Amino acid sequence: MKAIVTTKYGPPEVLQLKEIKKPIPGKNEVCIKIHATAVTASDCIIRAFDVPAKLWLPMGLVIGFRKPRQPVLGMILTGEIESVGKGVKLFQNGDQIFGLNRFKFGAYAEYTCWPENSPIVLKPSNITYKEAAAIPFGGMLALHFVKRANILKGQNILIYGASGAVGSSAIQLAKYFGANVTGVCSNENMELVKSLGANTVIDYTKEDFTKKGKHYDFIFNAVGKRKVQLQCKNSLTANGKHITVDDGTPKMLATDMTFIKELVEAGNLKPVIDRTYPLEQMVEAHRYVDKGHKKGNVVISVGH
Repeated sequence: MKAIVTTKYGPPEVLQLKEIKKPIPGKNEVCIKIHATAVTASDCIIRAFDVPAKLWLPMGLVIGFRKPRQPVLGMILTGEIESVGKGVKLFQNGDQIFGLNRFKFGAYAEYTCWPENSPIVLKPSNITYKEAAAIPFGGMLALHFVKRANILKGQNILIYGASGAVGSSAIQLAKYFGANVTGVCSNENMELVKSLGANTVIDYTKEDFTKKGKHYDFIFNAVGKRKVQLQCKNSLTANGKHITVDDGTPKMLATDMTFIKELVEAGNLKPVIDRTYPLEQMVEAHRYVDKGHKKGNVVISVGH
């Protein structure tokens, strides 16, 4: 089968298209025929091993120090269950699924095997495989932080980096929970952010939201404090919260994926796709994501 293999850390060029052996599922694993995957900001961090010094040791222990322990990267997938291990009870052959696994990887390929208890569930029936690949990463991360904020109906929420994979999902989730949402993005992405439901949109290249005199119950930095250190204490209400997307390691649960699936099917969460590349152009896809200006998600089509 075709797969993108990474034998060392580095720039996008370390990603190589190769023919490797098709995996066989273990007792409690499912073999997934992958139709689409996605390139996330986290994928690029892992590929380059671009982590702060304090995270070098724990990151290396998890994914490998000199090279990726799992040479086939990719944590997001949508596809079809082709075969199952003898102990599998949750899925059967032919099930159309989507999900993610931040530690197993293996999605940059035509097939992979994941444990059946991974955060994978049946794919929403009203979207395509490519659209489904644009949901899990941003949707699950945004859900984690929106739930942490304990949003109440009518609260004022600000999302910085509102046009990215996490930010675009956070807007839709905050609106679902009844918040008044302000999105912060660049001028070229303002229409997108408005279309996702933001009540107010601020162009960060022209205005500083912290100087507008408005106070928010929740400010969510969906870009990450490594790139943007928000000085926003004076923009919070008395009990307001400021959370950054890289604050802690969210747990990814199948129950949350099911909730995400239901939101998609109800029309409350829509995929946002910037570009789509074939598997063979994975290097180009990583180069684009490395620039840090993608809108929503970059999807990889895996042909069969």
